Amino acid sequence: MIKASDFGPDFSWGVATAAAQIEGAADLYGKGPSIWDTYANRSGKIKKGHHPTIACDFYHKYKEDIALVRLLGFSVFRFSISWPRIMPYGEGTVNEEGIRFYHQVIDECLENGLVPYITLYHWDLPEALEQEGGWTAFGINSAFNAFVLICAKTYGDKVKNWIVLNEPFGFTSLGYMLGIHAPGNTGLTNFFSAVHHAAIAQADGGRILRSEVSQANIGTSFSCSEIIPYTQSESDLLAAQRVDCLMNRLFIEPTLGMGYPGTDWEVMEKFSIQHSTWRHTERLTFDFDFIGIQNYFPLTIKYNAFIPVIQAWEVKAKSRKVPHTSMGWEINGNSFYNVIKQFAAYPKIKSLMITENGAAYHDKLSDGKVHDAERIAYFEEYLAAVLKAKNEGLNITGYMAWTLMDNFEWAEGFNARFGLVHNDFKTQKRTIKDSGYWWQQFLTC
Repeated sequence: MIKASDFGPDFSWGVATAAAQIEGAADLYGKGPSIWDTYANRSGKIKKGHHPTIACDFYHKYKEDIALVRLLGFSVFRFSISWPRIMPYGEGTVNEEGIRFYHQVIDECLENGLVPYITLYHWDLPEALEQEGGWTAFGINSAFNAFVLICAKTYGDKVKNWIVLNEPFGFTSLGYMLGIHAPGNTGLTNFFSAVHHAAIAQADGGRILRSEVSQANIGTSFSCSEIIPYTQSESDLLAAQRVDCLMNRLFIEPTLGMGYPGTDWEVMEKFSIQHSTWRHTERLTFDFDFIGIQNYFPLTIKYNAFIPVIQAWEVKAKSRKVPHTSMGWEINGNSFYNVIKQFAAYPKIKSLMITENGAAYHDKLSDGKVHDAERIAYFEEYLAAVLKAKNEGLNITGYMAWTLMDNFEWAEGFNARFGLVHNDFKTQKRTIKDSGYWWQQFLTC
């Protein structure tokens, strides 16, 4: 049985959260609307019509929730700063109540002996900026830089650990190409514009933090999955390469000074060449102190000529009769190990941190308890994969579980429960699950 001490005394253990998913107070205390507030008001976009207006009410319960992080034995609390809470219109006016709130959250962390990790952008773009084109618009970069500068100057004396963007492929593909996340836009033109501006933003954000925050530890985080061809046929192998190019290489390679990945795929070659001048390449590059890896599942990919552009299709875990979570995501610790190795193979990456990893199940509260043995087994399998990679000499500095408590899980609403703590969204009562107690025991060994 593995234990926390196996990872060494300097390994960081934490839980990760996001403002839009837990804070609530969506239209209070000077906060402007985010794209998720707007998107949730559109009929049929969020399961069961759920809405992040109150979410977990972390805004009012942050002291209780931060105490829970400490009680469970973690040393790191990762949270994001809501851009529209700091700048209600996305730029210009600064909301002093928002500034004060994050000072209180940071101070509460420090008083509880927790190291705060701040994510600057975790998907809650101010709606006012979306009205101007959001991530597809050229002006988004100057607005984002102004936001980063305010955060760095305001909190940099107390916070040294920063994550610039959370899963840029996630919010650009789901929100600007497929339209199934906020703001609900579709099409390749929107997608590639959003990709380029987000790739610039992560490097610009890193440079601003480096210049403003002394002794800063700066990272950015990527969603990543091992891409497995369904068969060894040439068509399936090429389809898997195309998916890997988008999901795993699209943002990390320009960050490392390699430019956008060009492959034997006309669409990406054209995009890569379009942004291959030294001016583009230089601005896209930043030497991060760490890269955040966020992995939940592998993808098995099959060629499908009927899918536009990418001509690839996922073969679902359920149809392949392999273990999966309540969301249908394959459980595969060995695949987690493989994707860690894939990213560690880039020689310019200094260190890796697992900044999100977890599983959703159909948790039931019964007699004041939640017995989630499946989640415990998931963590045991995935932590073993991290330890295996670390023992092979890879510089992995920490692990953050997703997530502290059940929350507003984007388009899934309150239906997908990932938390170590159960939340009753009607009463806001928190109940530590068996997995939370498992972590408490694990972290003391």
